[in-house]
Amino acid sequence: MTMADETKNNIRGRFLRAYANLPLNTRKEIVLVLEERPITWDVAYLEVKNNTLQSEKILEKLEELKLI
Repeated sequence: MTMADETKNNIRGRFLRAYANLPLNTRKEIVLVLEERPITWDVAYLEVKNNTLQSEKILEKLEELKLI
């Protein structure tokens, strides 16, 4: 496993912990806007869970915003 993979897994783990601790109603709220599309916590979770290309952008932005 490369250093980049370890960092990505660390960020992914922080996101999953943060998501698990959110109240259910909060998960439906918009957490960021990516490419002019609103992303809720639920949408972000589905992207991260399925390890999509979009999830990398979402995780990067959430880390930049210091939300995870």
